[in-house]
Amino acid sequence: MLPGKITNGQINEWNRENKLPFELGLASYSLREFSLDETLQMCTRLGLKNIALKSMHLPLDSDESQIKEAVSKVKTAGLNLYGAGVIYMTNEEEVNRAFEYSKTAGLKVIIGVPEHDLLPLVEKKVKEYDIKLAIHNHGPGDKRYPSAESAYEKIKNMDSRMGLCLDIGHTQRIGIDPAKAAGQFMDRLHDVHIKDVDKAAAEGQTTEIGRGVIDIPSFLKVLIEKRYSGKVSFEFEKDGSDPLPGLAESVGYVRGCLDMIN
Repeated sequence: MLPGKITNGQINEWNRENKLPFELGLASYSLREFSLDETLQMCTRLGLKNIALKSMHLPLDSDESQIKEAVSKVKTAGLNLYGAGVIYMTNEEEVNRAFEYSKTAGLKVIIGVPEHDLLPLVEKKVKEYDIKLAIHNHGPGDKRYPSAESAYEKIKNMDSRMGLCLDIGHTQRIGIDPAKAAGQFMDRLHDVHIKDVDKAAAEGQTTEIGRGVIDIPSFLKVLIEKRYSGKVSFEFEKDGSDPLPGLAESVGYVRGCLDMIN
C-alpha cells in the first residue's frame, strides 16, 4: 500500500524519537520522468522533508524569476530545498553558473562533479558563496571520481566545505563497503545518496532497499555513531515511469532499520 500524506510534525516527532543526527531526503532524479509539481507531491506522500533538485526539475539555465518560482513551490509544499545535483562542471563558465544558480535558490550544498583542474576555482567559489560542494562518486567506469577516496584525495587539503556526496550504490559496485567509506571520510561527508544494488559488481543495478546486497543497517549505524549531520537522500534509479512503489518500500525499510538501531 502506498503511503498517505505525512505531516511535517509527524516527521519531526519521528526524528526526535529516533534521536537522529541527520534527516532523510530525496534526490529528485528518482522522479526524473515527472514534473516538479508531481515530484513535490510524491516527496510529500513519502514523508520526506528535504529535497535536492536535478536539472530536469530546476534547469541550470533558469533565470532568477524561474528559480524563485520553483523555490516558492517547494516551500509551499512544506519541503526544504537543501541542494541541487548532480551538477557537472567542465569549464569556468559552468562553475560560475552553478554557484549563481545555487545562491539564487538559497541552497546549502551543490552535489557536483567538477573537472580536476577546476577544483581550485570551485574552492574559491565555495569560500565566496559559503555553499558546500559535495563531490559525487559514480563507481566503475567513472574516470573522474570512481570512489569517495578518489575525490577525498583531491580535496583533503582544501577548505572543509569542499567535501563528498557518498553514493553507496556506486561505492558497493566498485567493491568497497559503504559503511567503511562513510567512517573513513566522515570529516568531509556533506551528503549521502542512499540506495541498494543487486550485485557488488560493475553490472550491479539499483533495486529496492533491503532486496540488494548492501548492509544498510551497518551503514546507518556508522552515520549515527559518527554523528553525521547532513542529509541522507534516496536516489532510486529503477522504474523511471513508476518509481513510487519502490521508493515507498525503500523509505519504509530504512525507517524500519533506524527504529531497530535505536
